[in-house]
Amino acid sequence: MADGDPEGAEGGSKRKEKPRHRSKKKAAAAVDESELLTVPDGWKEPPFTREDNPKGLLEESSFATLFPKYREAYLKECWPLVQKALGEHYVNAALDLIEGSMTVTTTKKTFDPYAIIRARDLIKLLARSVPFEQAVRILQDDVACDIIKIGTLVRKRDTFIKRRGRLLGPKGSTLKALELLTNCYIMVQGNTVSALGPFSGLKEVRKVVLDTMKNIHPIYNIKTLMIKRELAKDPVLRSQSWERFLPKFKRKNLKKRKEPKKKNTKKEYTPFPPPQPESQIDKELASGEYFLKERQKKRKRVEEIKAKQADALKKRQEERNKAFIPPKEKPAVKTKKASTEKKIDIEAIKEKVKNAKKKKLGALPMEEVKLKMAADEKKKKKK
Repeated sequence: MADGDPEGAEGGSKRKEKPRHRSKKKAAAAVDESELLTVPDGWKEPPFTREDNPKGLLEESSFATLFPKYREAYLKECWPLVQKALGEHYVNAALDLIEGSMTVTTTKKTFDPYAIIRARDLIKLLARSVPFEQAVRILQDDVACDIIKIGTLVRKRDTFIKRRGRLLGPKGSTLKALELLTNCYIMVQGNTVSALGPFSGLKEVRKVVLDTMKNIHPIYNIKTLMIKRELAKDPVLRSQSWERFLPKFKRKNLKKRKEPKKKNTKKEYTPFPPPQPESQIDKELASGEYFLKERQKKRKRVEEIKAKQADALKKRQEERNKAFIPPKEKPAVKTKKASTEKKIDIEAIKEKVKNAKKKKLGALPMEEVKLKMAADEKKKKKK
């Protein structure tokens, strides 16, 4: 019995430890797998050749896609090029103009099992108005595509068109910036957004498109992508967290609730019922109209109407006459007459003129001359 107790204790401790391991596994699973994977610089996956699958495929696979009527003319022109591009991977392509569909099928010579998936993506992109020159890139190993459906993300058609326009930007500048930052080709067409490029770029494009449809302007995501691009160049910061460098934008809901024009204010509660409103007969009885005859009533109504018309005519006439009323002129400023109270002393003026004639032009006055003479004499005595 004594030997069994420690085993039971050990077993209990093991049982207790199990949930800890589970919680660690859950935390590890919560982390994005793409962040954990590290690929060395310059590494490329070797191409899939016939030597990897010499016996070929066991079954024939096929995919078909419908295309809109307006794409028919373009597909007719570029279809020989599509067949040539798919022929290199031993995949057949057929264009049905009556049904409006494109079909791709594998052949006995097809050795790459993923070639049919790439061919399917190619015809999907061609149906979504992507030009052939860009769509052919899907046949490369390091290029993928993503077709994002945005038609059902917004209820109102007007708001949908506005938000879709934000993706394009003025003269397509926003779309061009996204293409440069993600290294992807982006095509906005109808209710879908087609993207073509590397996997990491497609992930960012999808995030930006969905955020734009949720009323988050793409310029915020573009700013974040630009910062990430600069941080990726630094080898020291590659292994570190970038959260401290990335901007955090707070959503401000500036839309105010519409207030009603007529605000109903609650009256004070009273236990008594409201007074009964007067009927038309009661009003007539109070004014004395009830006892009048029909002719008198009609005459009174006509007189009231005429009085109202006369008042309206008078007001109209006053408004018209306002244009003919001259504006009030400013009062003219009266000029003050020269005061003749102060008499001019002619004799004093004559004396001033005589004194001025005696003096030479530019000469000093007599007092200053005497002071200078005295100062010179003092200097001579000191010497």
